[in-house]
Amino acid sequence: MQETNESAAEVVLEQDSLLRAGRADVFKVRDRTRRNRILRLVAVLLLIDGYLWWRFSTLPADQRDFGFPSLGPDAWLFLPMFLLFGAIALTAALPLFNGRSPHLFVRPEQIEVGIDEVRGLDMQVDEVRRSLDVFMGYATFRGELGGNPRRGILFEGPPGTGKTYLAKAMAKQAGVPFLYISAPAFQSMWFGMTARRIRSYFKALRKAALREGGAIGFIEEIDAIGGSRDGLSSSSSAATPEGSSLRNTISAMGVNGGDSGMVNELLIQMQSFDQPPLRQRMRTRLIEWINGYLPPERRIASSRPEYNNILLIAATNRADSLDPALMRPGRFDRRLYFDVPTKTERRELIDYFLERKTHHEQLDGDVTREKLAHDTLGYTPVMIEHLFDEALLVALRQGRRHMNTADVYDAKLTDEVGIKQPVTYTDGDRASVATHESGHAAVAYFLGKGRRLEVLSIIKRRQTLGLLAHGDQEERFTRSRSELEGAIAIALGGLVSEELFLGESGTGPAADLSSATEMAAKMVGALGMAGSLISYEAIATGPLSSANLVSKVLGDGDGKQRVEDILTQQKARVAALLDENSDVVMALRDALLDEDELIGDEISAVIEKALANRN
Repeated sequence: MQETNESAAEVVLEQDSLLRAGRADVFKVRDRTRRNRILRLVAVLLLIDGYLWWRFSTLPADQRDFGFPSLGPDAWLFLPMFLLFGAIALTAALPLFNGRSPHLFVRPEQIEVGIDEVRGLDMQVDEVRRSLDVFMGYATFRGELGGNPRRGILFEGPPGTGKTYLAKAMAKQAGVPFLYISAPAFQSMWFGMTARRIRSYFKALRKAALREGGAIGFIEEIDAIGGSRDGLSSSSSAATPEGSSLRNTISAMGVNGGDSGMVNELLIQMQSFDQPPLRQRMRTRLIEWINGYLPPERRIASSRPEYNNILLIAATNRADSLDPALMRPGRFDRRLYFDVPTKTERRELIDYFLERKTHHEQLDGDVTREKLAHDTLGYTPVMIEHLFDEALLVALRQGRRHMNTADVYDAKLTDEVGIKQPVTYTDGDRASVATHESGHAAVAYFLGKGRRLEVLSIIKRRQTLGLLAHGDQEERFTRSRSELEGAIAIALGGLVSEELFLGESGTGPAADLSSATEMAAKMVGALGMAGSLISYEAIATGPLSSANLVSKVLGDGDGKQRVEDILTQQKARVAALLDENSDVVMALRDALLDEDELIGDEISAVIEKALANRN
C-alpha cells in the first residue's frame, strides 16, 4: 500500500510545476522560518533601541556621557573565589555536558558532491531519488494522498562501496541539513548517558526539521548500537526443541543490559519522530489546566504535534546482526544493498576519476580504459580512486607530473600483493621458489579455463616469496565444477612441481594447501559436488557449533574423507600434467631465474616458445 502511495505521489510531484521547480513543501517551511527569524530580530532591536532612547531622553544633559561599566580597583580580590566556584560548577555539570549529542551538523552548501555526480550506483541513486521526491513533497504526499513518507533507509554492503558518499549527496540534493554521527560516538562511560545522547541526537534532528523544513540524519556503523537483543547469535533460534532450555540459558547469559538499553532507546526515538517541542508541550499543559475548569462543551481543543520531516539513513556492513525490530515498516522502511560495481559501473568510475586527475594521453584510449575496468574486478569506488592516487605517487617518484598506464598497473600490483622487498635468496631458495611458481603457471596455462596469466614473480612481497597472479578473461559470477577442480589443481601445482623436479617439497606450499582445502571443503559441504547433497551451511551457528564451513566439513568423518579424495585426485592429475610438460616448467623456471618477474604476455611468450621448440 505504501509503495502504491509513493508511486502516486511521484506522479503528482512531477505534474505540479510549483513542486517540481521549487520543492515547495520544504521551502515553504524554510521561508516561514526565515521570516520569523527576521521578525524576532527586528523586535529585539526595536526594544533595545526604545530602551536606550528612553534612558537617553530622561537623563539630564550633563549626565548623557555613556561609558563601559567598571568593577572598581579592588575587584581582583574576589577573582580566586569566582574561579573556585566556577571550577566546582563546571565539575558538577560535566556529566550533563557529556549527554550532548556528538553529531556533526553539515549544511547543504558545505557538501561538495551532488547526487548527479555519483557514479557506479545507478540502481541506488534511482531509488533514493524516488525517496527524496516524497521527502521534499511530504505535505502533498500526506495531505492529498494520505500516505506516510519513508522515515528510514538502511544502506548495507561492504566497506568503500559509497554508502556515506550517497547519503551526503542526498542531503545536498534535498537542500536540507545533514546530521552525521558515528554510532560508537553515542557510547559514554557514564551510566545512562548513552541513551541520553541518542535522545539528544533525535532532538537535534527534530529541531532542524522544524526550522529548515526537513533534515537528513546519517548514523555510520549502526550495528554498534543496533545489534540484536537475542544474545550471542540470532541464528541459535533454529535449534531443536530438545536443546531449547540450553539455548535459552546461553542466550540469557549473552545479553548485555547496556547494549539492550541502547537498542530500546533507538527504537523508541525512531517511533517518536513527531514528539512536540517544549513550547507546544507547555501550551498543551496550559490548555489542559484551563479545560479542567470548563464544561466539556466549552473546552479548548489542543493542537496536534507538528509533523517532523525527517529521513534517517543508517549504514552497516553487518545488517544481519541488527535487531529485527529496527527493520519493520515505520523505522527502516527500505534496505538498499551496495555491492561492488560491475564492469560497466567501474568504467563510469574510471572515466569520472580520470577527468579530475592528471594523466598521460594513453589512458584516454577506449581500449585501455575497458581493459582497466576489466582488471579492477572486485574493486570498490574508494579502491579505484585510491588506485589512481597511488599511480600519481608512482609518477611523482619518477619525476613526472602525470600518470600513465604502467604507473596504474604498478600501483595495482603493489596494492594487491605488497611492496617489493629487497631480499637476497640463496641459490637453493631461489631455485626452489622459481620451480614452485613455474608449476603454478604451467597448470594455470593448461587447466585454467578462461584464465589470464598476469604476473609471475619470485620477488618477495609481504609474506610471499613468489607469486602467480591470474584472473578471468571475462567478468564471471558463477563457477562450474570443472572450474573449481581446475582452481584446486592450480593451487597444488607448486607442491607437485617441487616433488617432481626437486625430489621433495618444502614449506612453500603451506598457503596453497590451505586454499585448496578450503575450495574442496566448499565443494563437499556447500555445493553438492562430491556425491552428497547435504549442505553443512544449514547447520545453525551458535555457542556449540562453528561458523567456519571448513571446520564443519572436516569435523565430520565422511566429509573429511571426501575432501581428501578430491585433493588426492587433483594432485595425481597435476603430477601427470607436469610430467608430460616438464619442458614448459623448466622454461618458466629459467626465465624467472633470469628476469625475477614476468608480466602478462611475457609469461605466455615463454610457454609458447617452449611448446614450439618441442614441435
